[in-house]
Amino acid sequence: MQVALGGGSEVAGESRDGANPFTPKAALVRYWNKQIGSDLQKSTFLLSKASPLSAVESATFTKLAAQNALSNYLPAFCKSANLFCFSDLGQSLEKHGPNSNFAVYSNKNFTIYGTGEHGGTDSFKNYTDYFPVDSFRRYSRDSAGHNDNFDNYGPEGNTMDLSFNGYGSGEIRGVGEFKKYSEDANVPNVRFNSYSSDGNTRKQSFRSYSTESNAGDQYFTSYGKNSQGSPNEFTSYGENTNVIGSTFTAYGRTAIAATDKFTSYGFGGNVPENNFKSYGDGGNSGIDTFKSYRNQSNVGDDSFRSYAKNSHSADVNFANYGQSINEGTDTFTGYGKGATGHKIGFKIYGVNNTFRDYAKKGISFSRYTNKSSETVISTAVNGSSVNRWIEPGKFFRESMLKKGTVMPMPDIRDKMPKRSFLPRTISSKLPFSISKLEEMKKIFHAADNSSMEHMFTEALDDCERAPSKGETKRCVPSIEDMIDFATTVLGRNVVVRTTQSVEGSKQNVMIGSVKGINGGQVTKSVSCHQSLFPYLLYYCHSVPKVRVYEADLLDPKTKANINHGVAICHLDTSDWSAGHGAFVALGSGPGRIEVCHWIFENDMTWTIVD
Repeated sequence: MQVALGGGSEVAGESRDGANPFTPKAALVRYWNKQIGSDLQKSTFLLSKASPLSAVESATFTKLAAQNALSNYLPAFCKSANLFCFSDLGQSLEKHGPNSNFAVYSNKNFTIYGTGEHGGTDSFKNYTDYFPVDSFRRYSRDSAGHNDNFDNYGPEGNTMDLSFNGYGSGEIRGVGEFKKYSEDANVPNVRFNSYSSDGNTRKQSFRSYSTESNAGDQYFTSYGKNSQGSPNEFTSYGENTNVIGSTFTAYGRTAIAATDKFTSYGFGGNVPENNFKSYGDGGNSGIDTFKSYRNQSNVGDDSFRSYAKNSHSADVNFANYGQSINEGTDTFTGYGKGATGHKIGFKIYGVNNTFRDYAKKGISFSRYTNKSSETVISTAVNGSSVNRWIEPGKFFRESMLKKGTVMPMPDIRDKMPKRSFLPRTISSKLPFSISKLEEMKKIFHAADNSSMEHMFTEALDDCERAPSKGETKRCVPSIEDMIDFATTVLGRNVVVRTTQSVEGSKQNVMIGSVKGINGGQVTKSVSCHQSLFPYLLYYCHSVPKVRVYEADLLDPKTKANINHGVAICHLDTSDWSAGHGAFVALGSGPGRIEVCHWIFENDMTWTIVD
C-alpha cells in the first residue's frame, strides 16, 4: 500500500480564515462548540495539545489503524502525529580498535563489540541523550584483560532503555566499571542478561549507579553465572531513589570463589523493591557482603529466594541491613537450604522479616531489631531525613493560601517527553487494555521487557484499577474523550484551569491575591494528570469534597508577579494510605488534615465557570 503524506494541496475546502476544516484540530473545535458551547472561551492550553496531523495524514492513518497496518508505517506515524516512540535499533557490526573512546553519543547498538579483544580500554563518557535507547550485545565476549569504563552514562536521561546481553561473557581478567550510571534519570529500564557469565577473575564495579533516579527497573539475569574468582561491587547503588525496582535472577549461580559486595545499596530510597532469585545457587566458596543495605529508606520490600541454596563454603554477611525509617518487609525463602560448610550472619538487622524453609545450621543473628526496639531507630532520625523523599512545597495546608505567605514551590516542570493527542478517529481504533498488550507492542515495535512494554503496563494498570471510594475516573486518549468525561461529571458550563507557567519552580514564592473558585466553597472538579504513553494520555478523575484556588505568585524580594498558580485542596483524606507522601511531608495521618497541591505543568483541572 502506498502512503502519501503531507504532499498534497489542502486549498480545496478551506474556511474563510484559511484553515482547513477537515484537520483533526478543526474537527475538535467543532466538537467543543457542540458539547460545551461556542459562547464559552476555548482553552488555548488544551487546544495546543491537539493532533498536528493534516487532513490527508489523518485520513491515511485512520485507514491504516482500521486495517491494523499502522505498525508497517510506525516511523512516519510517530513523526507526523508527534508521538513518543523509541528508535528501532538495527544490528551494528562495526569494528573498533582495542582502545575506543565514545563521548557524547546517542542511540547505538553495539553488537559483537570487542569480541575476542586482548587488552585495551573502552571508555563511554558523558552519554547525554535525553531519551536514550542502547543495546550492547555480546560486548567484550571472550576477551582477555580488556577494560570497559562507563563514566557519567545517561545523566538525567528520561525513559532510558538500555540492554546489555552477553556482556563480558567468558572474559578473562579485565575490569568493567560503571560510575555515575543513569544518575538523576527518570524511569530508567536497564537489563543485564548473562553479564560476565563464565568469566574468570573479571571485576565488575557499580558506583553511584541510578542515584537520585525516579521510578525505574533494573534487571540482572544470570549475572556472573559460572564465573570463577570474579569480584562484583555495588556501591551507592540506587541511593536516594524513588520507587526503584531491582531484580537479580540466577546471579552468581554455580560460581567459584565469587566475591560480591553491596554497600549503601538502596540507601535513603523511597519504597525500593529488590528481588534476589537463586542468587549464588550452587556456588563454591563465595563471599557476599551486604552493608548499610536499604538503610534510612522509606518502607521498601526485599525478597531473597533460594539464596546460596546448595552452595559450598559460602560466607554471607548482612550488616546494618534494612533499617528503614518506615517499616519495610523482607522475605527469605529457601535461604542457604542444602548448603554445606556455610556461614551466614545477620547483624543489626531491620524489622518485619520472614524466614521460610531456611537452613537451620550455620546461621547467626546479632542485634536483630524487633518491634520493641523499632522506636530506637525512629527517634534517631531527624525530621529532614524523614521528609527528604518529598520535595518541599509539593504538599501544603489550605491555611498557606493567603496573601503574604512565603512558601517553597516544588519543581512543577513537566519531565515527560513532548507529545500530542491522537484524534479520536485514530485512538478509538487502537488496542487499549492489558488483555491486548501484545497487539499494542506489535504496533509500537515494543520488545519484551522493554521500557515501552513497562510504559504500557504501568499506564494500563492505573487505568484499569478500581476507583477509590467516592472517585469517578477515566483514562482519556483523546481530547474528545476528555470533553465527554468532564461534561458528564460537571455539566456543559465548564472551564479548563492550569498553572500559567513554571516560573518560581524550586524556589520560594510569595502568595499574592487569592481567588476561591465557586466562592471558595466546596466544589466539583475533574483533575487530569499525564500518563507516560506514546501519545498523550491523561488519567482524569473527580473526587468528593475539594476546593479549588487561583493565586498570583510573587517574587518574595521584588514582589513582582511571576506566575499564576492553580491549587486544589482535598478536604477528605480519610481513605488515603497512611504512608502517603502528603502525611510524610506534613506529619499527620488519614482523615486528620486537608491536603493541597499545585497543578503541575501540562496537568489541568476542569471546574464550573465561576
